[in-house]
Amino acid sequence: MAGKILVLGANGTIGSKVVQALVVRGETVKAASRKATAVDGAEAVAFDYEDAASFGPALEGVDRLFVLTPGGYLDPLGLLGPIVTAVAARGIKIVLMTVIGVDADDKIPYRQLELQLEKTGAPYVILRPNWFSDNFQTYWIEGIRHGAIAVPAAEGKTSFIDTRDIAASAVAALTSDAFNGRAFNLTGPEALSYGEAAAIVSRVIGKPIAYTPVDDDTFVGILTGAGVPADYARFLASIFHPVREGWVAQPTGDVKTLTGHEPRSLETYAKENVAALKA
Repeated sequence: MAGKILVLGANGTIGSKVVQALVVRGETVKAASRKATAVDGAEAVAFDYEDAASFGPALEGVDRLFVLTPGGYLDPLGLLGPIVTAVAARGIKIVLMTVIGVDADDKIPYRQLELQLEKTGAPYVILRPNWFSDNFQTYWIEGIRHGAIAVPAAEGKTSFIDTRDIAASAVAALTSDAFNGRAFNLTGPEALSYGEAAAIVSRVIGKPIAYTPVDDDTFVGILTGAGVPADYARFLASIFHPVREGWVAQPTGDVKTLTGHEPRSLETYAKENVAALKA
């Protein structure tokens, strides 16, 4: 009999969707969050990345794990390294979500985390999603409200991915051994500049939205003004470098490989989240 699946960050944007989809499939799920927040159909467990004492109880009866770095952390290796080690030592399969492009340089902390996982010998799948379509209703929502999205992307294109497709990819990786030992670059179906993306969102919500390319310092100023800590704002600015260079433009077929269906377009995302985008 298959064991339980532990989903870390179970009340986050991705984690909540992974839990929901696994429950629908009839899997036995442990939904982990710092305060053991109740989740329909799953067993809520308390888990804290920075408290090794919480690992054992959370891992009880588990044979598969979904793990990602929570937002706001700058040291994925320091934060996730200990749990990856503890889980791998038990022979538990790990589905790890990092970020597209981290395999460009072994010095990138996310890549170091991937390499650590690969060396453990435990079964694993690595998922590297592109920028989320959902960022338009979170990070960029203030810009949408004011009619202008200002990011340091220049004219670089991004194949934005709907978080529902990331979750579906994670579920596929967790419920099949066919993808073990591989890394997948998860993208949407088309490469769009932020100008093109703003035009799509504008059309869907019926409100003019411009795209204003800005430099890193201006962008950091906008974020810190909105309450984002300065070091994290600087990190977010730095990850626009690959966007400007065109490294995150090319769509891949990896969502279809994993899930059997084509990824959702940014337009589909916008139409199905129109209430949040108009909020």
